[in-house]
Amino acid sequence: MLRQAYDEARAHAENDRNVALDLALQVERYRSAEASLVSSIERLTSQREHEERRRRELQEQTVAAEEPLAAQQVRLNEELAERVRVETALGEARRTVESADAEIRELERRRSQHEQQVETTRAAFDAVHIAVEQLKTRRVGYEEQFSGAGFDFGELVSALAEDVTAEQWEVKLQQVQTRVERLGPINLAAIEEYQVQLERKQYLDSQHADVSEALITLEQAIRKIDRETRTRFQETFDKVDAGLKRIFPRLFGGGHAYLELTGEDLLSAGVTVMARPPGKRNSTIHLLSGGEKALTAVALIFSIFELNPAPFCMLDEVDAPLDDANVERFCDIVRDMSDRVQFVVITHNKRTIELATHLAGVTMQEAGVSRLVAVDVEEAVRLAGT
Repeated sequence: MLRQAYDEARAHAENDRNVALDLALQVERYRSAEASLVSSIERLTSQREHEERRRRELQEQTVAAEEPLAAQQVRLNEELAERVRVETALGEARRTVESADAEIRELERRRSQHEQQVETTRAAFDAVHIAVEQLKTRRVGYEEQFSGAGFDFGELVSALAEDVTAEQWEVKLQQVQTRVERLGPINLAAIEEYQVQLERKQYLDSQHADVSEALITLEQAIRKIDRETRTRFQETFDKVDAGLKRIFPRLFGGGHAYLELTGEDLLSAGVTVMARPPGKRNSTIHLLSGGEKALTAVALIFSIFELNPAPFCMLDEVDAPLDDANVERFCDIVRDMSDRVQFVVITHNKRTIELATHLAGVTMQEAGVSRLVAVDVEEAVRLAGT
């Protein structure tokens, strides 16, 4: 009985304790709510005072704004009157411009007519000038003919009778021509034609001499360029061949490779890449695997870059067909050449990525939304260390 009473008293005490705890929690919530309400009341009171001050300021601004309204209305009327005056002046100016345009068009039309008249006059003048030149040419021809016949043209002209008309001379000329025709065909223009052909021959001889001299100079320049081209090609070929022989064994861990000319003339010969990885005696490049072909191409490219380094070199997934050992050797030679050449490598290989000092990639945090990400590896390591 005592044990049961003890348990019941203990249960009642535990119940009372829980009730007291709930009451304490309710009291704390009420106190919190009361503090929140007090804070809200203070905030609202402050806002009401601010709004009251703002209302008084607006009333004062409204009163102050109503005072210059009349002055602004007067100024507006003055501006409207000024606008009407300016528009009137603008209309007059437009009419003046239209009148000036009409006068300009009329002047242009008259100028065109005058230009046509000038062109007509110029054409007539040119025709007269051509006729005069033809007469001068004929006079020179006649003088040469008289000189060739042993007569002085000037003396003959001065000895002509002044009372003889052109028709009389035409009749006499016709008589002389008839007599000449009886003598048979005579080429009176042979001397002139000879002079013309002689001058043309001299001109052609001069042109031929100039062309021959230019051809000799051009042939000398071609021979000089061929010599320099052969020399520079041979030097470049030897340097690239030496670089390929040195880089190929590093990439393959053995073997040998070299360049071979497919012709005797350096200007027209082709270049063949002979590559034999360690343990293979291939006779054609088709017997090489994809990775071996890629490493051979890399060795040739790096040999050319050592000869004439470019500012940067882009390698697009060159290491994709390579195994881990070849990738390691590839990374070693890229690391050695990175002091002279800046490499931009597109790769998915982790070993190659570890070689980089700057990383750039594309990530997709949300479906269908791509984002570019760039990382400075040295800066990232420094931040991770701090």
